[in-house]
Amino acid sequence: MVTITDKGADKVREFLASQSTDVKAAGLRVGVRGGGCSGFQYQLAFDEKREHDEVFEIKGLSLLVDSEALSYVDGSEIDYVDALIGAGFKVNNPNVVAACGCGSSFRVAGTESCSPV
Repeated sequence: MVTITDKGADKVREFLASQSTDVKAAGLRVGVRGGGCSGFQYQLAFDEKREHDEVFEIKGLSLLVDSEALSYVDGSEIDYVDALIGAGFKVNNPNVVAACGCGSSFRVAGTESCSPV
């Protein structure tokens, strides 16, 4: 399961509204791709449901996760942070065993090399 904080949900609604997108038709896609110094990077995007998606309905939103990416992000919580160094979505992932210093890439147990999902 993937969850989202209240602040994260509010920001998703704000972004969808600014694009005149219906919250019932679109959601936040949480994906993973190979890259970065630790092996994987998160991909967050607004999208519509696809055939092989797991859909988590939380706080009136749909969080969309491709079934292949779910093992990398299962148990994660999406948050929105507004800090001096910048603002954006942050993934709090309990599966991470290593991350780069800047926080833009990660590695999970059992993945020694980078293979895109």
